[in-house]
Amino acid sequence: MARRPNVLITMTDQQKATSSHLYGSTFCETPSLERLANEGTLFENAFTPHPLCVPARVSFWLSQWPHTHGARRNETLMPPGVNHAARIWSDHGYRLGLIGKNHCFETEEDIDLFDTWLPVGHGGMDGNSRPQWFRPLDGFHAANALRRDMERQNPRFGYASPDYPPEDHSTGLIAGQAVRFLEEQGDDPFALWVSLPDPHEPWVCPSEYAALFPRDRIDMPPWRDDEFDESAPERNRVLHHMLGVRDDDIDDVYGMMAVYYGMVRQLDDALGSILDALERLGLRKDTIVVFCSDHGDFMGEHAMQCKGGVFYDCLTRVPLVISWPGGVPSGARDSGMANLVDVVPTLLGLQGIEIPRAMHGRPLPTVTDAPPRDVTFSEYGAGGPPFTLDDLGALPRPWGRAALIASLRAREAEGRRKMARTADWKYVHDPMGDRDELYDLRADPWELRNVVDDPGAASTVADMALRLADWSIATEDATPVPLPD
Repeated sequence: MARRPNVLITMTDQQKATSSHLYGSTFCETPSLERLANEGTLFENAFTPHPLCVPARVSFWLSQWPHTHGARRNETLMPPGVNHAARIWSDHGYRLGLIGKNHCFETEEDIDLFDTWLPVGHGGMDGNSRPQWFRPLDGFHAANALRRDMERQNPRFGYASPDYPPEDHSTGLIAGQAVRFLEEQGDDPFALWVSLPDPHEPWVCPSEYAALFPRDRIDMPPWRDDEFDESAPERNRVLHHMLGVRDDDIDDVYGMMAVYYGMVRQLDDALGSILDALERLGLRKDTIVVFCSDHGDFMGEHAMQCKGGVFYDCLTRVPLVISWPGGVPSGARDSGMANLVDVVPTLLGLQGIEIPRAMHGRPLPTVTDAPPRDVTFSEYGAGGPPFTLDDLGALPRPWGRAALIASLRAREAEGRRKMARTADWKYVHDPMGDRDELYDLRADPWELRNVVDDPGAASTVADMALRLADWSIATEDATPVPLPD
């Protein structure tokens, strides 16, 4: 039997698909991601199952939707004893590694599955390291102290571009450690999770990367002046009050965007160094490489920054490339609807490992012989009460980052909203909310006009609502019940 391929998953944090020229950016080129896409398949319409870190990551590894596995908030991590991909690969003799952000596994039983466990959070080290890092960390600690103590330009956001060497930022350190992992690998099969905390806030990147994006190079997304008037869903208006940048110094808005896209460029260079190591070590043809992000960021769209519990494409659509020279098509682009819950079943299928029945995801087309699909889904909330404008009004002004953090847990838990997304339409429903959303993506790709109340859209609303209902029913139980012969 031929040896099963290795797996290397590079996951970024809070990187929207359109941060790359491969997904339509007019000013941010990602040559290493293009190199990977030329050696594999790019999924043009890949979406997160939940636009929040923990639920997205647990869903990725379990290949289940949040409403089934229960990790629906950032405080509810991987359920104990479940059959996630790391356990499956460990059972099949793979050496496991995590280098970078975890925000997923928490039980000792799960952590012990990893032979290499080197967690890094947004402000520095995030727990015990096993083994030790490959180089001294004094420079890394200094660079990350700025992330923790950075002075904001205004109540809503802050950014910085210091002169610390790129290798002292988390992206540089994690990439260097990933290369060292590959160099020391030997002949054992491996499954490595390179989990880069950027471009999630705090927005800090080396000055040389931020300098790539002067104001006159950045194309600002279009804004609609009355988008968040009284006709908008209350949840969207609440978020805009905290994250909106219309009243901020426009130079600061462009400065923040320069750092975000500088972080993206540094991530891309990190990917390039890992691909170089695979080639140099003769591992490339034996390794399936995945590049994705857990969710996105407004970063200027809808006149906002950061993220929250809404479903615009800037938050839900993510980059996704799967590459395995000789094993999957090279230079292909798949335009069907894909989801992060589909990645693990795809990898298991390519490796010849049985896909557990409890997994909701399905192998992706183009890289397998699976048929394309025309709809995908995302969700947010845990059934908590709505966080309203009155609740926001009880918090101190000026609203901004402080209000965002003070309301975070309530907003993570509020509602039971769900999204259905096809190539042409997006529908958002929350039985606990005040108003649904429907966007005509062909006529309005920036999602600036909610047409849910338009008489001509009634049949589309009915169709999308039925799709949501069918999906919810089909995925409500994940634990398979033994069936009679």
